[in-house]
Amino acid sequence: MSELTLLVLQLGFLLLLWVFVFAIVYALRSDLFGQRVRKLRPETASAAPAPAAPAAASAFPSAPVAAPAAATAPVSHAAASGGGTGELASSENATRLVITSGTKNGAEFPLGHDEITIGRSSDSAIIIRDDYTSTHHARLMQWNGRWMLQDLDSTNGTFLNGSRVTVPTPIPLGATVKVGATTFELRR
Repeated sequence: MSELTLLVLQLGFLLLLWVFVFAIVYALRSDLFGQRVRKLRPETASAAPAPAAPAAASAFPSAPVAAPAAATAPVSHAAASGGGTGELASSENATRLVITSGTKNGAEFPLGHDEITIGRSSDSAIIIRDDYTSTHHARLMQWNGRWMLQDLDSTNGTFLNGSRVTVPTPIPLGATVKVGATTFELRR
């Protein structure tokens, strides 16, 4: 082989080595500090927020405008599968979050109008320390007076009545929400 070919191969292997080093550093950073939580822009639609929840519209992303309509399909499936009452949790009828299984089994958290983040991070509203929960795992937020569940790109996913949540989804009262090894429900 010529010297030029050897030089090109050496530089190619060196570049590949650095790509692997950066991939390892990124994976370690994600494991230690978690993925960055993206800030959502307030919705710019002309629909006014419900009077009971003035800050609710600012918690929902403006890009997927059709997401609430598309997200209602899993809700009907969830209600038909026996989980939940079929009535969607709202600021009027849902007053508490009750952990039904996991490390904090039996714990209750009052629901206000603020969003609730769930994860291992100390800045989460509900801290769940288990091996299956991401640093910033999921978020409960109000949108137009209804409680919505959003997965924050968690490793193991967030589940509503056994179905994985991929878009912000309305939560029926009494439906089982699974985050890591912990399950909870929104109740009256």
